[in-house]
Amino acid sequence: MGRITLHLHGQAKERSYRDMLEIYSQRLSLKNIKITAHSAKKPVQQYYEEINKNAILFILDEDGEQYTSRQFAELVKGWSIASEDINLAIGPVDGWQQINHAPKQVISLAKMTMPHELAAVVLAEQVYRATEIIKGTKYHRD
Repeated sequence: MGRITLHLHGQAKERSYRDMLEIYSQRLSLKNIKITAHSAKKPVQQYYEEINKNAILFILDEDGEQYTSRQFAELVKGWSIASEDINLAIGPVDGWQQINHAPKQVISLAKMTMPHELAAVVLAEQVYRATEIIKGTKYHRD
């Protein structure tokens, strides 16, 4: 069974973002999903190469594919039973710049630009929401 890991380029500087990421990290760890922060000092290319090894990588970018929460839950459901590990990655402050990545593996949280720290919180919440949709709890309401 594959593992799902959310990768962040750097620690959240704002306390409120750090607190929210910690809450979701605890919730997701119970579901065998982890959040990993990488050094913000790594160049974008090095960060990309490290998280693109031994797993299927989906990067988050405003130009990517958008999903409803239920559609995203179907993706997560498939990932959780797949044999490959899945990495979801929030880019650095300036985005992915010149990284050439497979278009089908780019996900957008919104067409609007947002701070990468906020995007990390939104991604963590949506992955948690997806797990709750899969379980059939009342967390998600249509």
